[in-house]
Amino acid sequence: MGDAKKIVLRPIDSKIANQFIERVHYSGKVANNSNLHIGVFYGGTLHGAMQFGSPLDKRKVLPLVNGTQWHQMMELNRMAFDEHLPRNSESRAIAIAMRIIKKHAPQLKWVLSFSDATLCGDGTIYRASGFVLTGIRKNTSIWITPSGGTVSRVTLTKQNHIKDTGAASMKKYSQMGYKPLDGFQLRYIYFLDPSQKDNLTVPILPFSAIDEMGARMYKGVKLADGQ
Repeated sequence: MGDAKKIVLRPIDSKIANQFIERVHYSGKVANNSNLHIGVFYGGTLHGAMQFGSPLDKRKVLPLVNGTQWHQMMELNRMAFDEHLPRNSESRAIAIAMRIIKKHAPQLKWVLSFSDATLCGDGTIYRASGFVLTGIRKNTSIWITPSGGTVSRVTLTKQNHIKDTGAASMKKYSQMGYKPLDGFQLRYIYFLDPSQKDNLTVPILPFSAIDEMGARMYKGVKLADGQ
């Protein structure tokens, strides 16, 4: 068994990060809006990658923390670790990444991230890393295609030049056999500046709310309390 204290984090080239994410991340897709790429190394070999950048629609998320300026937040767009890292490496990697960001980008006040329980999990790593839970909602973003694949609602509407991404725009896809995956999306926030927590405009939810809403899931499978 390895020692998580021996992991090393450093910035990596976007091409290297993208290749790792495409190979290891459950979606197999990179976030093109990422502009900060941090590699997680163990024994000199890359075994993890985190990609940070602007949210897809920053205007919608800035109001989550009152007074946030355009340059004061970012999103953890992608995070993937392979099976070769020692136990507890994931939460340690996030903690180190946050310290790096605070040191080199002091203008940033908070980091947003989402956990997709339809295809991955309900955010165990985030909860172990100091994030607060600020939202749980039924999935409306990830859809099953008629052939059994998965696709995001945004991808469907964008590739067909549909401006409205709401329920009405998906009506024709529903008629074609598309349907949303059963599951939940959970929203987490990490406060680089703890004082900004006082400016949060939505409630901080207790982690027990995940069980209460039946949102404790791993890759779309509901888990019993405590699992």
